[in-house]
Amino acid sequence: MVAFIRFADTLSAAFGKTFAWLILLMTFGTSYEVFVRYVLNSPTPWAFDVSFIMYGTLFMMGGAYTLSRGGHVRGDFVYRLLSPKRQATIDLILYLFFFFPGVTALIIIGGRYASRSWGYGEVSVNSPAGIPIYQFKTVMAVAGTLLFIQGIAEIFRCIHCIRTGQWMRAQEDVRETEDALIEQANQAETGAHP
Repeated sequence: MVAFIRFADTLSAAFGKTFAWLILLMTFGTSYEVFVRYVLNSPTPWAFDVSFIMYGTLFMMGGAYTLSRGGHVRGDFVYRLLSPKRQATIDLILYLFFFFPGVTALIIIGGRYASRSWGYGEVSVNSPAGIPIYQFKTVMAVAGTLLFIQGIAEIFRCIHCIRTGQWMRAQEDVRETEDALIEQANQAETGAHP
């Protein structure tokens, strides 16, 4: 169980971090579009579609990574007051009855949608450039599959927590800036007043 959790976390992190580089491509693409549109008065016909596709891909492919790190939005004003075992029991029920049916639908319907799109070489109707979008449709099924794998790991995390009373967290690989600043301030304060 623990080995699968580590495998899923590693897989999700690999895809999430790889697709995070789309941020740079989107930044360069948008900057280029702003320059040619407002300085050269020659807008491109493809900028909107490409940025839309890249943002959607980034959002979808980062979903499993975000799930593995506990980063999805959660209404936890009551949940956080519960014991870890109760939290894990609630999570287990929610994963089984809500998460997996939705993700399974994403994989099946997204796969059909992508298959049809590849079949006729779908292009974007939003711009005159006719940007191909069938590869973007494939992202739905791939992202769903990654979410499904990570969801199994989350089920295992719940079972582990129910058994041990402790959450098994993913290895920390990034930190919020405010958390780092608070820790730095606490260390400075502690160092100044031993």
